[in-house]
Amino acid sequence: MSQLLTEPTTTTTPTPATGPVRPNRGPFPGAARLLQGIPHVFLVAWAIMVALPIGWILVSSLKTNPEIYNNPFGLPGEFRPWIYAEAWQTSNIGSFFLNTVIVVCGGVLLTMLLSAMTAYVFAKYPFTGSRAIYYLYLAGLTFPVFLAIVPLVKIAQLTGTFGNRPGLILIYTAFSLPFSIFFLTSFFQSLPRELAEAAFIDGAGHFGTFFMIMLPLARPGLISIGVFNFLGQWNQYLLPVVLNPPTDGENSNFVLTQGLADLALRQNYETSPTSVAQLFAGLVIAMIPVLAVYIVFQRQVQEGLTAGALK
Repeated sequence: MSQLLTEPTTTTTPTPATGPVRPNRGPFPGAARLLQGIPHVFLVAWAIMVALPIGWILVSSLKTNPEIYNNPFGLPGEFRPWIYAEAWQTSNIGSFFLNTVIVVCGGVLLTMLLSAMTAYVFAKYPFTGSRAIYYLYLAGLTFPVFLAIVPLVKIAQLTGTFGNRPGLILIYTAFSLPFSIFFLTSFFQSLPRELAEAAFIDGAGHFGTFFMIMLPLARPGLISIGVFNFLGQWNQYLLPVVLNPPTDGENSNFVLTQGLADLALRQNYETSPTSVAQLFAGLVIAMIPVLAVYIVFQRQVQEGLTAGALK
């Protein structure tokens, strides 16, 4: 009896069954999945809305005028890649393309150089009145382009930059600087100051520190702003129409946007059986560089947009 009283009593508790722990999805798991799929539906719809016009333009660029008018949404009767050669030579698309490449490349390079130097000074060398100048640049973002057309024409005529490619390069650069400086100033502020101080200790001057140390570190931001400026300047229409008129009745100095608009106006008077198809071919030629630049640099653009937030 005493042994029974002194022995401890052991109680066994059932061990719960082990297994994967499933997240609590709430009382309506199907609704959560539905909400997650809504953005994908909009993205697919947006992709279809963008892809259909591009595909229609590409197909139309291989047709003849009767095929375009009689069956605008049908396939071409035969494969006609020579229409692009006709558009490049006969419709002067090649000259328009070359002018655009020269103007846009010059404008983008000059914009990147000037905006990077200005933004670096604003970010690393504040001085009296620097904030006022910085906000003056930002005010340029709120200024509509069409309000500056009349003064721009007068200034271009007085300075000899009216109706030529150097004038377009300078004007493109001037209108691209406000956003570029705003973007790069924040990017340079995120870079460590210690690197510049170490460069000064090693004997590098201001220009050496900027071009050899800080500018390579700002490569993601420079690529991002370069792509944005390339897209904006390549598709610019209002400024070249006003500041780059035909010289001596010829349109050889036109950029692509001007040339395509002029070709669209003249196509009703063309006797060529592929005049409309040449216009579509010119549109395809104008889209190829934009798509190529974005496809090549899309990763760098994403890195540049997030670099400032991650540092």
